[in-house]
Amino acid sequence: MNKSIAIVDDEPDIVELITYHLKKENFKVNEFYDGESLLSYIENYIPDLIILDLMLPEIDGLEICRILKKENRTSLIPIIMLTAKGTEIDKVVGLELGADDYIVKPFSPRELVARVKAVLRRGSCKEETSLIQIGKILEIDLQKFEVSVENIKINLTSTEFKVLKLLTKNIGWVYSRNQILDYLWGNEKIVLDRTIDVHIKNLREKLGKADKFIKNIRSIGYKIEV
Repeated sequence: MNKSIAIVDDEPDIVELITYHLKKENFKVNEFYDGESLLSYIENYIPDLIILDLMLPEIDGLEICRILKKENRTSLIPIIMLTAKGTEIDKVVGLELGADDYIVKPFSPRELVARVKAVLRRGSCKEETSLIQIGKILEIDLQKFEVSVENIKINLTSTEFKVLKLLTKNIGWVYSRNQILDYLWGNEKIVLDRTIDVHIKNLREKLGKADKFIKNIRSIGYKIEV
């Protein structure tokens, strides 16, 4: 696939294991053992995806995710969090910060590679119609992966962008949570009750005045309505 993956973990054995399996699938891999090294690298190079451990020395994974997602230049880099913290609240916190997926240690290397491929596929599709306008104030550029409200650019994560893209595909159609999960993850989707609700909540907060276009259909799902 020739995609560049950055691995950030302070356990050399874990980094070696992930690197081995990713290289078998023809990914380019860059290894980091702390957050500062990753941030220094990203000043000059943007990886296609980051596999990020949460428990790191100096700067932890959540703070790294927070730093990356608040900057326009790095906000759309997909992040898969890899951690020993496996409670639902840990997963929700990671997703709220903009992570695209969450894998708990110990993990299956084959599953991790499948998740990497799934996340990358989500960001690889481009539509023939590149510009979508909703209600005169919301504009979505599918080619540039940019969203603006009243001509002000909004900083979305890659997953938030994909959710918005799906909802605008058929204005007025209701998409169930399962349909949105299938669109995002396909057969490799993770099962987490609050996953879609968390992304929708974050998306609405960032859209400001344009949040009114996203409607919650109780017990079913979401739609865009003008």
